[in-house]
Amino acid sequence: MKITFLGAAHQVTGSRTLVEWKKDHFFLIDYGMEQGENELEQAELPISASAVKYVFLTHAHIDHSGMLPFLYRQGFRGAIYATGETTSLCSIMLADSAQIQETDAAYETKKNLRHGGSEVLPQYTMEDASAVMKLFRSCQYGQIYMIDEGLSVRFTDAGHLLGSAFIEVFMEEGGEQRKMVFSGDVGNLNQPIIQDPQLVDEADYVLIESTYGTRLHEAARPPVPMLTEILQRTFDRGGTVIIPSFAVGRTQELLYYFREIKQNHLLPDYESFPVY
Repeated sequence: MKITFLGAAHQVTGSRTLVEWKKDHFFLIDYGMEQGENELEQAELPISASAVKYVFLTHAHIDHSGMLPFLYRQGFRGAIYATGETTSLCSIMLADSAQIQETDAAYETKKNLRHGGSEVLPQYTMEDASAVMKLFRSCQYGQIYMIDEGLSVRFTDAGHLLGSAFIEVFMEEGGEQRKMVFSGDVGNLNQPIIQDPQLVDEADYVLIESTYGTRLHEAARPPVPMLTEILQRTFDRGGTVIIPSFAVGRTQELLYYFREIKQNHLLPDYESFPVY
């Protein structure tokens, strides 16, 4: 067995891990997009994309899933295993990412051509994003799925995002059996919408992401009273609350809080306020 880290090893985005579990048998854990400016670039896939048989996806965030359409564009035609919720979210998020790729490329091309430059091509297109979704295989938490001879996986709730999972991989090679656990991102406790992370009983090897490994979470103020106070103050003076929300999970939480405010009549003077 050989493990190659292609991203998120020196920085916190672009998770990609390549595993060779038998000679010339390859699978990937995640294939994410690097986000933000980083001094260290992701490594290129050291084999052809067509040689990858499977991708096991921990969750839908773009820094874990965002380069799957590019992998398809490069020739990958294997299967992508993920939870049903992750599959549903990816159908939206990968299409959105592809549209951004196409729009940015068209803008850069227009700018370049004005100055005698060349055309800029997107890393992948809406067509690639649509095509790669056909390779997804939806899995349920807690079930062991036989993927190949000597290779099985189980998805366990990681409590980070709807559908997020620890991936337990059971491998047999040369007559020996080993269990590896790949964490993806690990959620916090007592979050809205999602369950707390579930426990994994045992493993021979654990590969765990440690983005916040050196930090302690401060006790947060209860969000609903704080948000209600902001809305009340803003609406009283005829204003509009604009909340930049980068991550899909944060957006889901905000919608949940707005629903709670409406259902519990916490803003009696503005109960019909619209949310876009």
